[in-house]
Amino acid sequence: MAKKTRIQRVTGMHDVLPDDQKYFERVCSIAKSLVEFYGFSKIDTPILEEAELYSKGTGSNTDIVQKQMYTLKTKGGDVLALRPEFTPGIARAFLDHGMYTWPQPVKLYSSGPLFRYESPQAGRYRQFNQFNLEIIGDSSAVLDAQLIQIFYNILSELKLKNLIVEINSIGDHQCRPYYKKLLTNYFRSRAASLCADCRRRVRENPLRVLDCKEEKCQRIVSQAPQTIDHLCDECHTHFKSVLEFLDEIEVPYRLNPHLVRGLDYYTKTVFEIFCEDNQKKEGEEFQPKIALAAGGRYDGLLKLLGGEGAGAVGGAIGVERIISLMKSQEVKWQENPNPQVFIAQLGNLAKRKGLRLMEEFRRAKILVAESFGKDSLKVQFKMADKLGAGYTLLLGQKEVLEGTVIIRDMKSGKQDTVKLNKVMEEVKKRLKK
Repeated sequence: MAKKTRIQRVTGMHDVLPDDQKYFERVCSIAKSLVEFYGFSKIDTPILEEAELYSKGTGSNTDIVQKQMYTLKTKGGDVLALRPEFTPGIARAFLDHGMYTWPQPVKLYSSGPLFRYESPQAGRYRQFNQFNLEIIGDSSAVLDAQLIQIFYNILSELKLKNLIVEINSIGDHQCRPYYKKLLTNYFRSRAASLCADCRRRVRENPLRVLDCKEEKCQRIVSQAPQTIDHLCDECHTHFKSVLEFLDEIEVPYRLNPHLVRGLDYYTKTVFEIFCEDNQKKEGEEFQPKIALAAGGRYDGLLKLLGGEGAGAVGGAIGVERIISLMKSQEVKWQENPNPQVFIAQLGNLAKRKGLRLMEEFRRAKILVAESFGKDSLKVQFKMADKLGAGYTLLLGQKEVLEGTVIIRDMKSGKQDTVKLNKVMEEVKKRLKK
């Protein structure tokens, strides 16, 4: 008989095992707490959207749409896509639900899985998680700075070190056409030195060449004309204001004149946040930088999707990337507190009483642990000690029949027998000491 092949996980996908769940919960908990302080409300959008939403919004010539998007055709003939990013879906929801009638700006946050078909490598998966922020309905430069500040604060609250913001302005519909013409002429004269993708990008959108991660293209890009030298007065003033706000709130940044981000809807401010530890050191093989957080302004997206024009800025943090850095920097934090009480038992009668006791402790908001599947007292006491429980309640058949329970102080080893109906009162009294 042919040997059965064991089914494995899909390439580029990953399982989040119990040991990693605490990291996911930590990242999302810190982020949620911070953004709600700044007035953001949660929104959930579908994982499946019309594929046209991304070809229109993200850009038909972007790598995301051309190479990385998972699409499917329904029985009814609709072409749908697994969301590769949050922003177009949230912009669509903003229009669908008439959020332009709400008090402006509308501040929204989302979290969850995204899907992109790209080469799996460290920090890049085909299914990955982001925590996303959008501020829609205002063009003020102060909101660009505040959004960057929020992302920087989230990463700092997670105790990540050596953070730096890279920032640039890519102009708008007024000044960008001239800059793109300059770029096209520059890259065409050096086309032979570019990768195949970038030779195509020069024809379709030369800004995409600036975002290429190939080392040979990066060498050409480093000498290319810079966007900040060709901004119109409005974009120049806007960018200057953003930098002044960042100076005021003391967020560390450096200008990256070739930063463009890989999405077509961005205008004016774009940014990425890195850990300096991840930068290439002398003598190391070239490695593309991986941003922990990124985003920018997108004032034209709503109009592109059929709505009225409105200022907007947004961005996201990559959860898996942050977790990887937390591990490499050996970030520690106070995890769930130790159980205050451990219930140890012997026999089915004791298990029944133990289940009831556990519910009573839950209602009293006293942290309690148990191991009802174990019958060995030695094993249970070892577990109580490992968990750091202050007291262990011992229930055996004798205690159940007599309506009593033994309370053992795990530090001193002293044991006392009390009535079962008085155990809650006694435990509360001891916990107050």
